[in-house]
Amino acid sequence: MRPASTAAAAGQRSNLVAYLVLGFGVVLFALPVWLAFVGSTHEAGRIGRGDLPLLPGGRMLENYAASWERGGSLSFASPVRDLMWHSFLMAMGVAVGKIAISILSAYAVVFFRFPGRMVAFWLIFITLMLPVEVRIIPTFEVMAQLDLINSWAGLIVPLIASATATLLFRQFFLTIPDELLEAAKIDGAGPLRFLRDVVLPLSATNLAALFVILFIYGWNQYLWPLLVATGPHVETIVIGIVKMIGPDSATDWNLVMAASVLAMLPPVAVVVLMQRWFVRGLVETEK
Repeated sequence: MRPASTAAAAGQRSNLVAYLVLGFGVVLFALPVWLAFVGSTHEAGRIGRGDLPLLPGGRMLENYAASWERGGSLSFASPVRDLMWHSFLMAMGVAVGKIAISILSAYAVVFFRFPGRMVAFWLIFITLMLPVEVRIIPTFEVMAQLDLINSWAGLIVPLIASATATLLFRQFFLTIPDELLEAAKIDGAGPLRFLRDVVLPLSATNLAALFVILFIYGWNQYLWPLLVATGPHVETIVIGIVKMIGPDSATDWNLVMAASVLAMLPPVAVVVLMQRWFVRGLVETEK
């Protein structure tokens, strides 16, 4: 019995260390979020003096209402409600556009036989080697020549091509048995019907997982909207928060922090609502 008790004690110590490390990670990542929330419930002067407590104050509703309605005291600040709506439209456009293009390109590469098929795939794959910063100047030049600066098309279209999503869909499509394709052909199903009735239902969990990732990717975009969104009608929440920050004496830090907390809510809601599908899409390898 002694060896068994020794092993149990060692297992408990191992679990304790794991919980301590996990708890430290949670505190490390959650503390800035908590401080932002606490700051959004106090007056701006207290934050400017560096006298920020660890407990919320009594101005939560007032600060959040002011941030939602007018953004901040600076004349060029936009209401957070408008900024979040713009970010939602951009995130949805980027996520849906990336999924649509990626699933069609992967479907063509896997299920169609045409000259240069693998060359086309590797050309798509090679774009992963090019960081966004390398492509952003020529992309901006193209958008300027097409007169798409400060427009929804210019904001969304350059971001919807995704080599990563194409690669992931291709790897999944390769696991679909050939017997399903042959059965669909015997039933008289064409390529579009096979895609609609067979491939898309089998890809549901993968679609959900990618949607979560791509929605957050689109929501958090900063560099491209900073270049393209030059007017308030397409300004996103990330850019709006930056514009709310001016000289220290003119910045309502409580409203900035309230806007930051509000900006976190939609991505968190998407992850929470789609958590089950998201996890299944990441861990499932067989259908």
